[in-house]
Amino acid sequence: MPLPPIFDRLRLPVIGSPLFIVSNPDLVIAQCKAGIVGSFPTLNARPSGMLDEWLHRITEELTAHDRDHPESPSAPFACNLIVHRSNPRLMEDAAVLAKWKVPLVITSLGAVEEINRGAHSWGGIVLHDVINQRFAHKAIEKGADGLIPVAAGAGGHAGAQSPFALMQEIREWFDGPVALSGAIAHGRSILAAQAMGADFAYIGSPWIATVEANAVEAYKQAIVDGEAKDIVYSNLFTGVHGNYLRRSIENAGMDPDRLPESDPSKMDFSQVTGSEAKAWKDIWGSGQGIGAVHAIEPVAARVARLAAEYEEAKRQLAARTGMKAS
Repeated sequence: MPLPPIFDRLRLPVIGSPLFIVSNPDLVIAQCKAGIVGSFPTLNARPSGMLDEWLHRITEELTAHDRDHPESPSAPFACNLIVHRSNPRLMEDAAVLAKWKVPLVITSLGAVEEINRGAHSWGGIVLHDVINQRFAHKAIEKGADGLIPVAAGAGGHAGAQSPFALMQEIREWFDGPVALSGAIAHGRSILAAQAMGADFAYIGSPWIATVEANAVEAYKQAIVDGEAKDIVYSNLFTGVHGNYLRRSIENAGMDPDRLPESDPSKMDFSQVTGSEAKAWKDIWGSGQGIGAVHAIEPVAARVARLAAEYEEAKRQLAARTGMKAS
Protein backbone atom coordinates (compact mmCIF):
# COMPACT_ATOMS: atom_id res chain seq x y z
CA MET A 1 0.00 0.00 0.00
CA PRO A 2 1.45 3.44 -0.91
CA LEU A 3 2.25 5.72 2.00
CA PRO A 4 0.01 8.77 2.50
CA PRO A 5 1.37 11.87 0.69
CA ILE A 6 1.90 13.58 4.05
CA PHE A 7 5.15 11.61 4.38
CA ASP A 8 6.62 12.81 1.07
CA ARG A 9 8.50 15.66 2.76
CA LEU A 10 10.60 13.53 5.09
CA ARG A 11 14.37 13.81 4.73
CA LEU A 12 14.72 10.49 6.55
CA PRO A 13 12.15 7.73 7.17
CA VAL A 14 12.07 8.65 10.86
CA ILE A 15 9.38 9.55 13.37
CA GLY A 16 10.61 11.15 16.57
CA SER A 17 8.66 9.41 19.31
CA PRO A 18 6.72 11.43 21.90
CA LEU A 19 8.77 11.63 25.09
CA PHE A 20 6.92 12.32 28.33
CA ILE A 21 8.06 15.63 29.85
CA VAL A 22 11.01 15.80 27.41
CA SER A 23 9.16 16.62 24.16
CA ASN A 24 8.19 20.29 23.91
CA PRO A 25 7.57 22.75 21.07
CA ASP A 26 11.29 23.55 20.74
CA LEU A 27 12.11 19.89 20.16
CA VAL A 28 9.17 19.21 17.84
CA ILE A 29 9.79 22.29 15.68
CA ALA A 30 13.50 21.46 15.38
CA GLN A 31 12.74 17.87 14.37
CA CYS A 32 10.22 18.92 11.72
CA LYS A 33 12.51 21.59 10.30
CA ALA A 34 15.31 19.01 10.10
CA GLY A 35 13.07 16.73 8.05
CA ILE A 36 11.70 14.10 10.43
CA VAL A 37 8.32 13.82 12.13
CA GLY A 38 8.37 15.57 15.50
CA SER A 39 5.86 14.62 18.17
CA PHE A 40 4.85 15.22 21.77
CA PRO A 41 2.38 13.74 24.29
CA THR A 42 -0.53 16.12 24.82
CA LEU A 43 -0.13 15.57 28.58
CA ASN A 44 3.19 17.44 28.38
CA ALA A 45 1.23 20.66 27.93
CA ARG A 46 0.26 21.45 31.51
CA PRO A 47 -2.12 22.91 32.49
CA SER A 48 -4.41 21.64 29.75
CA GLY A 49 -5.04 25.13 28.34
CA MET A 50 -1.40 25.23 27.25
CA LEU A 51 -2.04 22.61 24.56
CA ASP A 52 -3.81 25.17 22.39
CA GLU A 53 -0.84 27.55 22.80
CA TRP A 54 1.65 24.84 21.85
CA LEU A 55 -0.23 23.87 18.71
CA HIS A 56 -0.61 27.52 17.70
CA ARG A 57 3.14 28.05 18.02
CA ILE A 58 4.12 24.83 16.24
CA THR A 59 1.72 25.47 13.36
CA GLU A 60 2.76 29.10 12.98
CA GLU A 61 6.51 28.45 13.04
CA LEU A 62 6.37 25.52 10.62
CA THR A 63 4.17 27.49 8.23
CA ALA A 64 6.68 30.35 8.30
CA HIS A 65 9.55 27.92 7.71
CA ASP A 66 7.79 26.42 4.69
CA ARG A 67 7.16 29.89 3.27
CA ASP A 68 10.79 30.94 3.69
CA HIS A 69 12.35 27.61 2.68
CA PRO A 70 10.31 26.12 -0.17
CA GLU A 71 13.31 24.01 -1.18
CA SER A 72 13.26 22.15 2.19
CA PRO A 73 9.74 22.20 3.64
CA SER A 74 9.17 20.91 7.15
CA ALA A 75 8.03 17.39 7.94
CA PRO A 76 4.59 16.92 9.53
CA PHE A 77 4.20 16.87 13.30
CA ALA A 78 2.26 14.48 15.52
CA CYS A 79 0.47 14.57 18.86
CA ASN A 80 0.31 11.58 21.18
CA LEU A 81 -2.96 10.84 22.99
CA ILE A 82 -2.90 8.48 25.97
CA VAL A 83 -6.27 6.81 25.47
CA HIS A 84 -6.21 4.84 28.71
CA ARG A 85 -9.44 5.21 30.68
CA SER A 86 -7.62 6.92 33.58
CA ASN A 87 -6.66 9.93 31.42
CA PRO A 88 -9.26 12.59 32.31
CA ARG A 89 -8.05 14.93 29.57
CA LEU A 90 -8.53 12.59 26.62
CA MET A 91 -11.63 14.07 25.03
CA GLU A 92 -10.66 17.65 25.92
CA ASP A 93 -7.26 17.22 24.27
CA ALA A 94 -8.81 15.49 21.26
CA ALA A 95 -11.03 18.54 20.72
CA VAL A 96 -7.96 20.80 20.65
CA LEU A 97 -6.30 18.51 18.10
CA ALA A 98 -9.43 18.81 15.98
CA LYS A 99 -9.29 22.61 16.18
CA TRP A 100 -5.76 22.62 14.74
CA LYS A 101 -6.33 19.67 12.38
CA VAL A 102 -3.22 17.90 13.64
CA PRO A 103 -1.90 15.85 10.68
CA LEU A 104 -0.73 12.81 12.65
CA VAL A 105 -2.18 11.37 15.84
CA ILE A 106 -0.31 8.73 17.82
CA THR A 107 -2.48 6.76 20.24
CA SER A 108 -1.18 4.72 23.17
CA LEU A 109 -2.45 2.34 25.84
CA GLY A 110 -5.79 1.56 24.30
CA ALA A 111 -7.66 1.81 21.00
CA VAL A 112 -10.78 4.01 20.86
CA GLU A 113 -12.91 4.13 17.73
CA GLU A 114 -14.25 7.59 18.55
CA ILE A 115 -10.74 9.05 18.60
CA ASN A 116 -9.89 7.45 15.26
CA ARG A 117 -13.11 8.65 13.62
CA GLY A 118 -12.48 12.14 14.94
CA ALA A 119 -8.98 12.29 13.45
CA HIS A 120 -10.26 11.02 10.11
CA SER A 121 -12.96 13.70 10.08
CA TRP A 122 -10.31 16.43 9.72
CA GLY A 123 -8.04 14.40 7.45
CA GLY A 124 -5.67 13.19 10.16
CA ILE A 125 -3.82 9.87 10.17
CA VAL A 126 -3.76 7.67 13.28
CA LEU A 127 -0.81 5.48 14.23
CA HIS A 128 -1.28 3.22 17.24
CA ASP A 129 1.57 1.75 19.29
CA VAL A 130 1.38 -1.96 20.12
CA ILE A 131 3.55 -4.58 21.84
CA ASN A 132 2.05 -7.73 20.33
CA GLN A 133 -0.25 -9.12 17.65
CA ARG A 134 -3.39 -9.05 19.77
CA PHE A 135 -3.15 -5.32 20.28
CA ALA A 136 -2.14 -4.78 16.65
CA HIS A 137 -5.27 -6.51 15.33
CA LYS A 138 -7.46 -4.65 17.81
CA ALA A 139 -6.00 -1.26 16.75
CA ILE A 140 -6.69 -1.84 13.05
CA GLU A 141 -10.14 -3.25 13.76
CA LYS A 142 -10.98 -0.05 15.63
CA GLY A 143 -9.87 2.20 12.78
CA ALA A 144 -6.17 3.03 13.22
CA ASP A 145 -4.39 3.70 9.91
CA GLY A 146 -1.00 2.38 10.92
CA LEU A 147 0.95 0.60 13.63
CA ILE A 148 3.95 1.32 15.82
CA PRO A 149 5.37 -2.02 17.01
CA VAL A 150 7.19 -1.21 20.25
CA ALA A 151 9.75 -3.98 20.42
CA ALA A 152 12.24 -5.12 23.05
CA GLY A 153 14.76 -2.45 23.93
CA ALA A 154 12.55 0.57 23.28
CA GLY A 155 12.64 3.42 25.79
CA GLY A 156 9.83 4.08 28.23
CA HIS A 157 6.77 1.82 27.92
CA ALA A 158 7.94 -1.11 25.79
CA GLY A 159 7.23 -4.70 24.90
CA ALA A 160 9.49 -7.69 25.26
CA GLN A 161 9.21 -9.26 21.79
CA SER A 162 11.98 -9.21 19.21
CA PRO A 163 11.51 -6.65 16.43
CA PHE A 164 12.12 -9.50 13.94
CA ALA A 165 9.18 -11.45 15.37
CA LEU A 166 6.87 -8.44 15.57
CA MET A 167 7.54 -7.26 12.03
CA GLN A 168 7.35 -10.77 10.57
CA GLU A 169 3.93 -11.38 12.06
CA ILE A 170 2.51 -7.94 11.32
CA ARG A 171 3.52 -7.99 7.67
CA GLU A 172 1.78 -11.33 7.18
CA TRP A 173 -1.59 -9.55 7.38
CA PHE A 174 -1.11 -5.75 7.38
CA ASP A 175 0.23 -3.67 4.47
CA GLY A 176 -0.37 -0.19 5.89
CA PRO A 177 2.11 2.27 7.47
CA VAL A 178 4.38 0.78 10.13
CA ALA A 179 6.96 2.59 12.29
CA LEU A 180 9.25 0.21 14.18
CA SER A 181 10.48 1.11 17.66
CA GLY A 182 13.20 -0.52 19.72
CA ALA A 183 16.82 0.54 20.34
CA ILE A 184 17.14 2.50 17.08
CA ALA A 185 19.79 5.18 17.44
CA HIS A 186 22.03 4.85 14.36
CA GLY A 187 21.49 5.29 10.63
CA ARG A 188 22.21 1.64 9.91
CA SER A 189 19.39 0.71 12.30
CA ILE A 190 16.98 2.84 10.26
CA LEU A 191 17.93 0.82 7.19
CA ALA A 192 17.58 -2.40 9.17
CA ALA A 193 14.05 -1.40 10.21
CA GLN A 194 13.15 -0.93 6.56
CA ALA A 195 14.72 -4.27 5.66
CA MET A 196 12.43 -5.93 8.20
CA GLY A 197 9.40 -4.40 6.52
CA ALA A 198 8.89 -1.15 8.42
CA ASP A 199 8.24 2.11 6.59
CA PHE A 200 9.78 4.23 9.33
CA ALA A 201 12.10 4.03 12.30
CA TYR A 202 10.48 5.30 15.49
CA ILE A 203 13.30 6.91 17.48
CA GLY A 204 13.10 8.30 21.00
CA SER A 205 16.06 8.21 23.39
CA PRO A 206 18.66 9.98 21.20
CA TRP A 207 16.50 13.14 21.21
CA ILE A 208 16.80 13.37 24.99
CA ALA A 209 20.48 14.25 24.56
CA THR A 210 19.77 17.30 22.38
CA VAL A 211 19.97 21.00 23.09
CA GLU A 212 16.25 21.50 22.47
CA ALA A 213 14.96 18.70 24.72
CA ASN A 214 13.20 19.56 27.97
CA ALA A 215 15.44 17.40 30.15
CA VAL A 216 17.82 18.27 32.96
CA GLU A 217 21.49 18.18 32.06
CA ALA A 218 22.09 15.13 34.26
CA TYR A 219 19.49 13.19 32.26
CA LYS A 220 21.01 14.24 28.95
CA GLN A 221 24.49 13.31 30.13
CA ALA A 222 23.27 9.93 31.40
CA ILE A 223 22.06 9.17 27.86
CA VAL A 224 25.51 10.08 26.50
CA ASP A 225 27.30 8.02 29.15
CA GLY A 226 24.95 5.04 29.03
CA GLU A 227 24.98 1.72 27.19
CA ALA A 228 22.52 -1.13 26.81
CA LYS A 229 23.72 -2.66 30.08
CA ASP A 230 22.51 0.44 31.92
CA ILE A 231 18.84 -0.13 31.06
CA VAL A 232 16.40 -1.76 33.49
CA TYR A 233 13.04 -3.26 32.44
CA SER A 234 10.34 -2.87 35.10
CA ASN A 235 6.63 -2.18 35.59
CA LEU A 236 7.08 -0.70 39.07
CA PHE A 237 6.83 2.97 38.16
CA THR A 238 3.64 3.17 36.09
CA GLY A 239 2.10 -0.30 36.14
CA VAL A 240 3.23 -0.90 32.54
CA HIS A 241 6.57 -2.51 31.72
CA GLY A 242 9.16 -0.10 30.41
CA ASN A 243 12.88 0.59 30.14
CA TYR A 244 14.63 3.03 32.47
CA LEU A 245 18.13 4.27 33.22
CA ARG A 246 19.75 2.36 36.06
CA ARG A 247 21.42 5.53 37.34
CA SER A 248 18.12 7.29 37.95
CA ILE A 249 16.72 4.32 39.87
CA GLU A 250 19.81 4.23 42.06
CA ASN A 251 19.60 8.00 42.61
CA ALA A 252 16.04 7.48 43.86
CA GLY A 253 17.39 5.15 46.56
CA MET A 254 16.27 1.84 45.01
CA ASP A 255 18.14 -1.28 43.97
CA PRO A 256 17.59 -1.72 40.19
CA ASP A 257 18.21 -5.46 40.52
CA ARG A 258 15.56 -5.97 43.22
CA LEU A 259 12.56 -3.95 42.09
CA PRO A 260 9.15 -5.27 43.13
CA GLU A 261 6.39 -5.91 40.62
CA SER A 262 3.54 -3.40 40.28
CA ASP A 263 -0.16 -4.11 39.82
CA PRO A 264 -1.03 -3.17 36.18
CA SER A 265 -4.66 -2.55 37.18
CA LYS A 266 -3.50 0.43 39.25
CA MET A 267 -2.10 2.29 36.24
CA ASP A 268 -3.39 5.84 36.56
CA PHE A 269 -2.67 8.75 34.23
CA SER A 270 -4.80 11.20 36.19
CA GLN A 271 -1.69 11.88 38.28
CA VAL A 272 0.16 13.48 35.37
CA THR A 273 -2.37 16.20 34.58
CA GLY A 274 -1.10 18.56 37.24
CA SER A 275 2.19 20.41 37.57
CA GLU A 276 4.23 17.38 38.63
CA ALA A 277 4.75 13.90 37.27
CA LYS A 278 7.12 12.45 39.81
CA ALA A 279 7.49 8.92 38.45
CA TRP A 280 8.77 10.26 35.13
CA LYS A 281 10.53 13.29 36.56
CA ASP A 282 12.80 11.28 38.84
CA ILE A 283 12.96 7.93 37.02
CA TRP A 284 14.36 8.46 33.53
CA GLY A 285 13.11 6.43 30.59
CA SER A 286 15.61 5.25 27.99
CA GLY A 287 16.02 2.60 25.33
CA GLN A 288 18.89 0.17 24.86
CA GLY A 289 20.30 1.93 21.77
CA ILE A 290 21.96 4.80 23.62
CA GLY A 291 25.44 3.39 23.14
CA ALA A 292 25.30 5.12 19.74
CA VAL A 293 24.81 8.57 21.36
CA HIS A 294 28.13 10.26 22.12
CA ALA A 295 27.32 13.93 22.66
CA ILE A 296 24.62 16.44 23.52
CA GLU A 297 24.01 18.32 20.28
CA PRO A 298 21.32 20.27 18.40
CA VAL A 299 18.56 18.28 16.74
CA ALA A 300 19.71 19.42 13.29
CA ALA A 301 23.16 17.98 13.91
CA ARG A 302 21.74 14.66 15.12
CA VAL A 303 19.46 14.35 12.08
CA ALA A 304 22.38 15.15 9.78
CA ARG A 305 24.45 12.47 11.51
CA LEU A 306 21.66 9.90 11.16
CA ALA A 307 21.25 10.80 7.49
CA ALA A 308 24.98 10.36 6.82
CA GLU A 309 25.03 7.02 8.67
CA TYR A 310 21.95 5.88 6.77
CA GLU A 311 23.49 6.68 3.38
CA GLU A 312 26.76 5.01 4.37
CA ALA A 313 24.88 1.91 5.53
CA LYS A 314 23.17 1.69 2.12
CA ARG A 315 26.53 2.01 0.37
CA GLN A 316 28.09 -0.69 2.54
CA LEU A 317 25.15 -3.01 1.99
CA ALA A 318 25.41 -2.50 -1.77
CA ALA A 319 29.13 -3.24 -1.66
CA ARG A 320 28.63 -6.45 0.34
CA THR A 321 25.74 -7.79 -1.70
CA GLY A 322 26.41 -6.36 -5.14
CA MET A 323 23.06 -4.56 -5.04
CA LYS A 324 22.77 -1.00 -6.29
CA ALA A 325 22.25 1.58 -3.53
CA SER A 326 19.23 3.80 -4.13
